[in-house]
Amino acid sequence: MPTRMELPAPTGPRPPETGPLILTVEPGDTYALLDSGAGEKLERYGRLAIRRPENQAIWPRRLPDAEWEDVDAAFTGDTDEEGTGRWRFPRGAFGETWELDYRGLPYLGRFTSFRHVGVFPEQAAHWDFAAEAIRGAGRPIRLLNLFGYTGLASLTAAQAGAEVTHVDASKKAIGWARENAEMADMGGAPIRWICEDAVRYAEREVRRGNAYEAIVLDPPKFGRGPKGETWQLFEDLPYLLSLVRALLSDKPLFVILTAYSIRASFFSLSALMGEAMRGRGGQLQSGELVIREAGAEPRLLSTSLFSRWTPTHG
Repeated sequence: MPTRMELPAPTGPRPPETGPLILTVEPGDTYALLDSGAGEKLERYGRLAIRRPENQAIWPRRLPDAEWEDVDAAFTGDTDEEGTGRWRFPRGAFGETWELDYRGLPYLGRFTSFRHVGVFPEQAAHWDFAAEAIRGAGRPIRLLNLFGYTGLASLTAAQAGAEVTHVDASKKAIGWARENAEMADMGGAPIRWICEDAVRYAEREVRRGNAYEAIVLDPPKFGRGPKGETWQLFEDLPYLLSLVRALLSDKPLFVILTAYSIRASFFSLSALMGEAMRGRGGQLQSGELVIREAGAEPRLLSTSLFSRWTPTHG
């Protein structure tokens, strides 16, 4: 393991916590969870119906089998995050990408070998929160987006007026994010695209004395950096959060942490964030991101855990 920076241990009281806070994404025109169950979910992304695995969906399906079979794309094979699964296209193959939209912001969907399509729709709750906070700040906001993936959080933050630094270890993800920026006519937006390991980049920013008013991090359970660095969430997240604390400006706006596919409670994230933010005041809100099914008697599908810190004065 590479040598880690020596950072002062946080002191002072933990920020008070509220929770659980359940942030729910409702079915809409551009995305809807049509049904879920038996370890799968049936979704609509724009004009396409998509079927793929979902470990959380342990209940029975509501819709008949015929509707589950009548899809544009279905994922089969290895479902591991690093896996090599395959997509089949029952209605016939079509282009590699298709256009999607979030509140007038266009972006590209694309089928990947690890079952994702380039967007996590439940994150819309965080995008909206961040955009509202940035617009309401009344001052320049620098936002650091670690594990930025295909850039929706970065684009919505820049659209709201932030100066954004977008960091991801994957060249493909950075390229996809830049495609999304061009598609949204935001190629000239104040976004720096950095292909780098999140921990290494955060360390360098601390050494440079740089600071940010807002920080978003959406780490995977496991990942690899461009130079062979490895990321293990339970082992590395506490250290990364200590770097995040060190990177906050003296007039911070928020820190948002999300975690997927882990065997833990949001209480764990809340406790970790609370320790990292000792002595900074403010408050913590922690809970789950969920998606409500469409149709009668809809259920809630839990997708991820989160913890959000905001200062007493934004």
